[in-house]
Amino acid sequence: MATWILSECGLKPLAPVIPRPRTGAALSSTSRVEFLDTNKVVAGPKFQPLRCNLRERNWGLKVSAPLRVASIEEEQKSVDLTNGANGVEHEKFPEFDPGAPPPFNLADIRAAIPKHCWVKDPWRSMSYVVRDVIAVFGLAAAAAYLNNWLVWPLYWAAQGTMFWALFVLGHDCGHGSFSNNSKLNSVVGHLLHSSILVPYHGWRISHRTHHQHHGHAENDESWHPLPEKLFRSLDTVTRMLRFTAPFPLLAFPVYLFSRSPGKTGSHFDPSSDLFVPNERKDIITSTACWAAMLGLLVGLGFVMGPIQLLKLYGVPYVIFVMWLDLVTYLHHHGHEDKLPWYRGKEWSYLRGGLTTLDRDYGWINNIHHDIGTHVIHHLFPQIPHYHLVEATEAAKPVFGKYYREPKKSAAPLPFHLIGEIIRSFKTDHFVSDTGDVVYYQTDSKINGASKSE
Repeated sequence: MATWILSECGLKPLAPVIPRPRTGAALSSTSRVEFLDTNKVVAGPKFQPLRCNLRERNWGLKVSAPLRVASIEEEQKSVDLTNGANGVEHEKFPEFDPGAPPPFNLADIRAAIPKHCWVKDPWRSMSYVVRDVIAVFGLAAAAAYLNNWLVWPLYWAAQGTMFWALFVLGHDCGHGSFSNNSKLNSVVGHLLHSSILVPYHGWRISHRTHHQHHGHAENDESWHPLPEKLFRSLDTVTRMLRFTAPFPLLAFPVYLFSRSPGKTGSHFDPSSDLFVPNERKDIITSTACWAAMLGLLVGLGFVMGPIQLLKLYGVPYVIFVMWLDLVTYLHHHGHEDKLPWYRGKEWSYLRGGLTTLDRDYGWINNIHHDIGTHVIHHLFPQIPHYHLVEATEAAKPVFGKYYREPKKSAAPLPFHLIGEIIRSFKTDHFVSDTGDVVYYQTDSKINGASKSE
């Protein structure tokens, strides 16, 4: 059997080993024939050694390769086309529909929330009142003492935010989440709300209506969508004030006196259809407190002068109103996905509450008492504000995709929400006059919107 060796030029057979004979002719290493045991030499044929030019040899592997490697997406598309040609169909999962009835109920959410989250601590609630009142008077004293035009803008922003914080605590009194003592809630609520020119009982009752009908296209009380017929009937000025920033952010005082478009009544009028007969005494009390505060401000205007009063109270009040309208609007509008509004049998307390939105306000979260944690608050307004974050985290597994994580504020202040609300003013204009599940549509004539959707 031949033996082979691997050389630098390829495979070649190994020369056989033959014993050297004692007599006869043999081939010497000099290519001459020699006769053994003699001195005779016969010239033999010339043998050329095996030569291999290493430089000229091609060492590349003889393997073919494609000019371009297909991407994963292209390969998947090719597989899908092949499977389709072969009659193989992939299972398609339906997209999440936020307007579909949820697979859970209020009892499921309630069971997921820790029991201590329902406990109201009046001492803890009062500590927040003391904190905020000290901050309000401290800011006013510092601004009046410095009286510098470099300081006043900072004061206005800070004090307006603190007015808004006072409103939120009064809002908790109205819900009964401040304490279990209704008299304490009423006294504290009147002091806080009257100080910022809000009629406590009037607003409390209308806000209760808002919670009872949240997400209803017609019965919701604040910032509900306009039906298309009503929207088309608005004059140009009203449309501009309703859908052009910053005018909608100044709507709260107007709302207190005349409510939203399409609704009638006043928060100061005991005979308004907002209230039932046994609530009229409450409305008179709140209106009297509101009038007393207004009279106090007029008196302060004579004492310190109207300009100083405007700087100390007037401008912060405007900032407070803008905070209130901004937060109230964004908790029910402006999500990047269109959210449903309901009518008729499609509406339920749970489905309406699930259309509300949580918002992140950066450093302001703590200052305005976590009012941005709004979904749980709307479903269970009796939970104190200092338990809302924990309750929300506990309920998230139940909510699933029905809970929409808020965009986190990249900065200490929630500047990212400015773009959210401006975009909503440009696109969220009206809903269909008919249908039990409706979505916002866009009018192309407002704010340069490109088309009607």
